[in-house]
Amino acid sequence: MKHPDGNIAGTATSFDDTTPLALELAEITRRRQAIAADRLPLPVSTRVITVANQKGGVGKTTTTVNLAAALARAGARVLVIDLDPQGNASTALGVEHRSETVSVYDVIINDEPMAGVVQKSPEFEGLYCVPATIHLAGAEIELVSLVAREQRLHTALDTFLEESGELFHYVFIDCPPSLGLLTINAFVAAREVLIPIQCEYYALEGLSQLLSNIKLIERHLNPRLSVSTILLTMYDSRTNLAQQVVQDVRDHFPSQVLDTVIPRSVRISEAPSYGQSVISYDGASPGSLSYLEAAAEIARRGANR
Repeated sequence: MKHPDGNIAGTATSFDDTTPLALELAEITRRRQAIAADRLPLPVSTRVITVANQKGGVGKTTTTVNLAAALARAGARVLVIDLDPQGNASTALGVEHRSETVSVYDVIINDEPMAGVVQKSPEFEGLYCVPATIHLAGAEIELVSLVAREQRLHTALDTFLEESGELFHYVFIDCPPSLGLLTINAFVAAREVLIPIQCEYYALEGLSQLLSNIKLIERHLNPRLSVSTILLTMYDSRTNLAQQVVQDVRDHFPSQVLDTVIPRSVRISEAPSYGQSVISYDGASPGSLSYLEAAAEIARRGANR
């Protein structure tokens, strides 16, 4: 039996590859193939990157975890230091961080060697984490009376890296959403700052204060520190506002902003509840591909550091 257009009833008609869905699937396939064929350069010395923004809810921990996982997936040895008392990075990397766990608190307050605190993440080979526990919530107060209170993480990390038998290519430090002594310790320990900025109204609010504080740290405590990377997160291409925020940030920081933007994504939000990064939870999702692409940009920008 034939329809008037000549097609036999019951047979499949040709697939329209010009529909929005088909074009989106083709683009995702192209990105996956490009990532699979890519070989990222490894830095010749350890890059220590603090991920900071005093605004909450901008994707700071999500960015830390997923960039670390993406680089480990590409063959780098990566250490994540969870400096946020909430311990969300520890959760997302699947490492133990109950209250009795020896943690970054013991490293900073009790001079515990970092080598005895580092845990291997089950996410990827070469991915490690210094976990945070609830005890870190009181560390801000305890640090006030300690000698060299701003340098304690820096000293512990340098000792660990010097004594480690194998080079760590990257260290990511996840900060609390405040500019207290824990964040200052993170700035003093690092050479680079990565700032995630949410693509929403008031995105740049408070950023000038953060940059001012980073300048103060650079001037008085850590002359090697610089803002190397800005990553735009929670991007919704359907809104004019998000597109305007992207343009504003690019205009203000043309050399630091990555080309890659991280979209709003249910899969990115779901992954931590399974103790995973989105890279391992759903490696083919647009959110995962975006973090893989952002990690590749970071790797290329700092290959010769």
